[in-house]
Amino acid sequence: MGAKLKMMGLLSLGAVAGALVTIQLQAVARSNYGPMPLEEVQQLSAVFDIVRSEYVEPVDERKLLRDAIAGMVSGLDPHSVYLDKKSFKDFREGTSGKFVGVGIEIGQEDGLVKVVTPIEGSPADRAGLKSGDLITRIDETPVRGLSMDQAVKRMRGEPETRVVLTIFRKSESRSFTVTIVREEIRVQSVRAKVLEPGYGWLRVSQFQERTVEDFARKLDELLRSEPKLKGLVLDLRNDPGGYLDGALAISAAFLPANAVVVSTNGQVADAKATFRASPEFYLRRGGVDPIRRLPADVKNIPLVVLVNEGSASASEIVAGALQDHKRATVMGAQTFGKGSVQTVRELGKDTALKITTARYYTPSGRSIQAKGIVPDIWLDETAEGNVYAALRTREADLGGHLANGEERDEARERAREEARRKLEEQYQRTREAPKPLPELGSAEDFPLQQALNHLKGKPVQASKTAGERKAEPTQND
Repeated sequence: MGAKLKMMGLLSLGAVAGALVTIQLQAVARSNYGPMPLEEVQQLSAVFDIVRSEYVEPVDERKLLRDAIAGMVSGLDPHSVYLDKKSFKDFREGTSGKFVGVGIEIGQEDGLVKVVTPIEGSPADRAGLKSGDLITRIDETPVRGLSMDQAVKRMRGEPETRVVLTIFRKSESRSFTVTIVREEIRVQSVRAKVLEPGYGWLRVSQFQERTVEDFARKLDELLRSEPKLKGLVLDLRNDPGGYLDGALAISAAFLPANAVVVSTNGQVADAKATFRASPEFYLRRGGVDPIRRLPADVKNIPLVVLVNEGSASASEIVAGALQDHKRATVMGAQTFGKGSVQTVRELGKDTALKITTARYYTPSGRSIQAKGIVPDIWLDETAEGNVYAALRTREADLGGHLANGEERDEARERAREEARRKLEEQYQRTREAPKPLPELGSAEDFPLQQALNHLKGKPVQASKTAGERKAEPTQND
């Protein structure tokens, strides 16, 4: 009998690390249900026989069965999926925080791949790639026209294989090529720095296997360089989720011992659970608790949590817990709303089933499924207002998502149409695409500056877009 893995994560192929999930090993529960409906099973068998015997050309019978499984599961909700050999490999790679590639965090600009930052010590870093470089070709393939996922797949490969990147460096107005040998990369999911004397910034971009250790180390380094920290910004923007133990541990760093962080409720017994800010809930067997090594006064440092529409799942667990316990001020935009729990059941050595088994709830009992965490203080993306916020996909936009009471999205649709209209008008007027948003954590990062103002007791420029405050209902279940 195989293991199953419980997860609260947004499964998405990231620009660096791949599928992101929140995982916990559990025993398999036996089914208490009666026999399968005979008539429908007979129909399935009949369709299988008809297709393999009458289709215009021979079909792979194993593929037929895999497709049947995939179709059965995909009709449930957007997060339930059959993981075939390749997707299960991507899944495992993503949750480990390791992959084989060149080692860059990327974005998009003018239809090209933009180097946000080379990962320290990676082949790309050693080859001299810099933040802001644009990748125009990957081997012989032009990048313009490729999706981000397609570009990522072309840059990844087997260890010790070569890839040739054509780079345009805007600061020097020149193009050049670099040949990079792929190797295993370990993603750095935590960054930290002193913003100014007395105030720090700590960003968690993903919740991966080593996130808790990296979080504790980065926060410790921050406190050593700025021992009299008067305020901290925990930046969870665009964090799509990850390991549940990471969310529990980071919450525990700031909450009282044994405080409730999140609870789950589903149809079977092991889907009903309460998780607390204590080592027994997040510490892996035989591991050392890095959170316990942090100074006790970390729990008293004034805290702001920055979120946006890309903050999902595990990052919503942290934001919701700190908000409900009134430990932090949550600032930014309404989060993604990924409030369901998935279980990954291994079907064999190379395949698995990921299926939704529960919803999760904040300490006060709020279900954020298709709703998200509503910030205490709403912020726009820039001082001039929002550029892309209304266009970002959220859980409530996904077809077949789990409902959560009465969901009305007219306000969000109006905001989207207005955003589209403004972008189209700007393009018609200037024939230029909108200016990309500043890098998170930079001096031009408007929401971060407002978070810093809040910590310092200075006026905050709150959102000008009042309509977005009604993007999704926020009442409790």
